[in-house]
Formats: sequence, C-alpha cells, structure tokens
Amino acid sequence: MSSLTVLSDHDAQGDLINDARVGVGGPSVAGTNRTERRSVSVDLNSDMGESYGRWVLGDDRALLNTVSSANIACGFHAGDPTVMLRTVAGAAQNGVCIGAHVAYHDLAGFGRRFVDEQPDELTADIIYQIGALQGMACAVGAKVSYVKPHGALYNRIATDERHARAVVDAIKAIDGRLGLLTLPGSVVGDIAQREGLRVYREAFADRAYLPDGHLVPRTRPGAVITDVDAVTDRVLRMVTEGRVQAIDGSTVTVHADSVCVHGDSQGAVAMAAAIKARLQSQGVSVASFIGR
Repeated sequence: MSSLTVLSDHDAQGDLINDARVGVGGPSVAGTNRTERRSVSVDLNSDMGESYGRWVLGDDRALLNTVSSANIACGFHAGDPTVMLRTVAGAAQNGVCIGAHVAYHDLAGFGRRFVDEQPDELTADIIYQIGALQGMACAVGAKVSYVKPHGALYNRIATDERHARAVVDAIKAIDGRLGLLTLPGSVVGDIAQREGLRVYREAFADRAYLPDGHLVPRTRPGAVITDVDAVTDRVLRMVTEGRVQAIDGSTVTVHADSVCVHGDSQGAVAMAAAIKARLQSQGVSVASFIGR
C-alpha cells in the first residue's frame, strides 16, 4: 500500500522530502496495472495521557477505539506515572502506535509556555521523558515508536534552531530509530532529516491555519474549529487534495502523513469517530504512519 503524499510549499523547495520513504508515484506492488486506483492511507493521532492525579482530561479509552497513533504525555506538561502506564496499556491492547509527547517542564501552564533553558538542559529533559515512557511501554510488552513535541515546544522548534537541535540530539541519543512527528516546513524536521531520523508531517483537523501554513494562535478567535461537519470536510480535502482553507479564505497546501485530533477538545471522541468514518466512506484507510 502506498501512502498519499501531498507537497507543502516548503516541501516543493526540495529540502524536506525523503522520496525513498514516502513513495511518490505509482503502485508499490510489482505488476500492478497502472490504471488501477492507488490506495490511500493516513494516520489519525491524538494527544493522550494528560490527566493528573484526580484531575481528568479527555476520554482516552474511547479515543483509543478510533485513532491509530497515541501521543502520550510524559509527565512534564501533564500525566503522572499511573496515567502513563494506564494509557500505554490501553494503546497496546487496541493496537495503537505509541508516541512520546514530550514538552517543556511546565505542569502549571500545561506546556503552553516557552521555557528559555539551555540546549543541553532541554536535551536532558527530552531524554528523561522518552526514557520514562519507554519504561512504561516495556512493562506492558509494547514499544515507543515516535516522538511528538507538545505545545510551546512544538511551536518553538518549528523556527528555533537551538532548541530544535536539542530535541533532535535527544532522540538520536536515546534511539535513532524513533520517528519525529512535526509540522511541514519546520526547522526541527529539516535538522532531523539531515541527521538521518524518520520525519513525518502532521496536519490538524480542528485547528485553523494562517495563509503561511502555520496554525492560528489559540488566543485568536476561530483558532479551534468545533463544527464536526466542517472538520470532516476539511480533513477529507487535506488527505485527498492536499489543501485546506486558511482563516482568511485563501488556500494552503499541506502534506499529511498524520492528522491530529486534540483529545482535550470539546467532543473529541465524536469528532475523531466522524473523521474516521468519513475517510473510510471515501476509500481512505486509517493506519499508523509507522511501518509504511
């Protein structure tokens, strides 16, 4: 099966695409008739394990019945050991791919505040978080397959080379086989690819886009989209056409190995199920990007 590859404006510059991995072009099965319709597959991911003690956030158990990848908090922005272990076990039981959702050390701010730490300190923080989740996964016979930074860290390393390199150094130090899930055109994706890591590009189901392809800041009106029909229409267009309408009405080109539904969004479970049903009704399968 070959996955759909959609080129972003940054990808078109030729510096962020690994053609050997994404398999652009015709069928990957030898002898297949070229006139046959190419199968399309996309990953559906969600942030999980973000409860803490008696404070509960999201319905991870229900989401694990729908998504193909789970970004599990590692204790620095949310989550605690009990929540981490429970979420990892649930993912393993449902055959869901496990990713480390690493962050700045900011529990009070839910990882949405920038932390101006030295690169070596950030590298140590990321190694610590990945290692903690790997230990939990090992305890239930599962494994961590990729890393997805969270919140302020995710946004910062899209443009900040110092912190981006610190994250890449951490991933390489602990396990260079881990994939990295990030925004198309990000600085961290560029560095990671040059360092030989597997880089996967992410689109967002329930977030509005700016004309330059970045996400509308959560502080602005319209940043989060809650209408299920609107979201499913947007995701289908992202996956099948490689385009999405920006907040100003213009069209943005996107590349989507994976589509994120935020687990803490209102109606996240229903939205994820609706997205999956809509994709499957149009012949698009939902499967993890790992192993394609």
